[in-house]
Amino acid sequence: MSQRLDYQQQSPELIKKFVEFSLLTKKLSIEKSIIHLVDMRASQLNGCAFCVDMHVKEAVIHGERPLRLHHVAVWRESPLFSPRERACLAWTEVLTQLPPHGVPDDVYEEVRSQLSEKEIVDLTGVIVAINGWNRISVGFRSVPGSADKFYGLDKAGLS
Repeated sequence: MSQRLDYQQQSPELIKKFVEFSLLTKKLSIEKSIIHLVDMRASQLNGCAFCVDMHVKEAVIHGERPLRLHHVAVWRESPLFSPRERACLAWTEVLTQLPPHGVPDDVYEEVRSQLSEKEIVDLTGVIVAINGWNRISVGFRSVPGSADKFYGLDKAGLS
């Protein structure tokens, strides 16, 4: 499959602002290692091959262990994630696939037990950003690996 259209060319101001928002979420209170896990899990749930590809490569470049990357899809059963990471992954899943009656109290209480109020808001921003990118990339069929050189992802050695 090929990309449907160049969304950046068609609406540069919109995409520029969304990029600014996304970059801001990377500078807030949530650790880079957790952001990588969140980006991967949301992208898996949304079926976004472009974003899964990108975030695996980013995580490798930033030193994430390959086995943990393989375990993101089965994080509940894996012993490789801390309680804080588990709470963040649970929050990611519930906000990515909103239940009909909203976020269950137990999921909120779990994330609240591991993160400060500011961190919960910052994490939510990270989740909003990746879900937006997933919808853009899936909708316009962004090709996995097509922007590796531009983003410096070729340094991961996974092409």
